[in-house]
Amino acid sequence: MPLPLPMDDREPVRCPSGLYVVATPIGNLEDITLRAIKTLKGVDLIAAEDTRHTARLLSHYRIRTPLISCHEHNERQRTPELIDKIRSGGSVALVSDAGTPSVSDPGYRMVRAAVESGLPVFPIPGVSAAVTGLCASGLPTDAFVFQGFTPKKKGKRMELLASLAAEPRTLIFYESPRRVSVFLDEIRAVMGDRRAVLAREMTKLHEEFIRGTLSEILIVLADRPEVKGECTLMVDGAAASDSVSTDDLADALRDALAQPGAHLSGLSKAFAHHYQLPRKTVYEMALAIQKETDASD
Repeated sequence: MPLPLPMDDREPVRCPSGLYVVATPIGNLEDITLRAIKTLKGVDLIAAEDTRHTARLLSHYRIRTPLISCHEHNERQRTPELIDKIRSGGSVALVSDAGTPSVSDPGYRMVRAAVESGLPVFPIPGVSAAVTGLCASGLPTDAFVFQGFTPKKKGKRMELLASLAAEPRTLIFYESPRRVSVFLDEIRAVMGDRRAVLAREMTKLHEEFIRGTLSEILIVLADRPEVKGECTLMVDGAAASDSVSTDDLADALRDALAQPGAHLSGLSKAFAHHYQLPRKTVYEMALAIQKETDASD
């Protein structure tokens, strides 16, 4: 339980007209800035991804500002209404269920509309699961690629992973606990058995960081009846001297093509880029592997 904090019950200071993009805790309710609390008290309206979820945060800090929903299913319709309110001199705070709005959460359309309308947008910074996980991962932090959630269709997801295989920077993904083991196996099939860190339930009671190779993390998860909690996955970038033999390339292609929904053309292009090989050479090898696999089925 969060520690009780001293509350200021004086009349809140009204915020100037504009859109306030307010970061909120990803778990522990104490992970909120004083400025965020002041802003949520001072705006005219809070647009929340889930009003029930945000209501618990507001109740904890005795914030009585009116709430309205703004989520991925109604953001397009809700945006004009909120923009009109700001145009008429109102102030609106945008919050998601956890972390920073518009970073793998609803809010992008709203922020873009405010910018295009010439209205002020005020960022109220705070927690982000990607940076929270990265700073404690032990992987390189000087440069990283935040991918967030990957495509739901497996073929598209495999092509994306193949396109990232040569990326030297640390990779950061969000994934559902129900699919994280499958996702780890897909990364291993495309990128090899790299170092990685799976952060689960960050800032909450059961916070956990599982470190090791992708295979080692999979072994840990395999011993559990289920994986629970929000997951952030950090994967080591490609080594600078990432070369491959013909046999290793064939094995990597065979593993990738064995994944349901894998597309021959997209994988060939991505692997050719990764290993700096002629695309035709890689495509012909992949085609031969696919024909060999089909013949044996």
